[in-house]
Amino acid sequence: MTMRQLNPDELYDPAAFGMSQGVVDQRSGFVFISGQVAWDRQGHVCAHGFGEQTTVALENLSVVLASAGCTVADVLSVRIYVRGELAEHLPVCAPVLASFFGATRPALTGIGVASLATPETLIEIEAVARLPAAA
Repeated sequence: MTMRQLNPDELYDPAAFGMSQGVVDQRSGFVFISGQVAWDRQGHVCAHGFGEQTTVALENLSVVLASAGCTVADVLSVRIYVRGELAEHLPVCAPVLASFFGATRPALTGIGVASLATPETLIEIEAVARLPAAA
């Protein structure tokens, strides 16, 4: 099998929705990470405000990256979905993103949306990474 599903025990199990937290394509070496939100293992929002939710979503993204054998340095592309007008929330979210990604500086797309998985969910962050080169 050339695909490996990523569903770390620390995160919500999305199997009931027929999806995984991430997928590794062994042939291409790409890691596709589902949109991460500020949910605990039970699927409940565990942070409030855009800054806090951005931080928790990025922490969850790190868990999925680690389960693939990757780090933030392996992230190529990021897409953020923000409830509402993107420009209104960038002053809070951008510094958190910049601190998390540091010198990696992946390609980033930001999209304002009307809704996300739950009414309390304010931001969702998905990513594409590459497996680190074999040493």
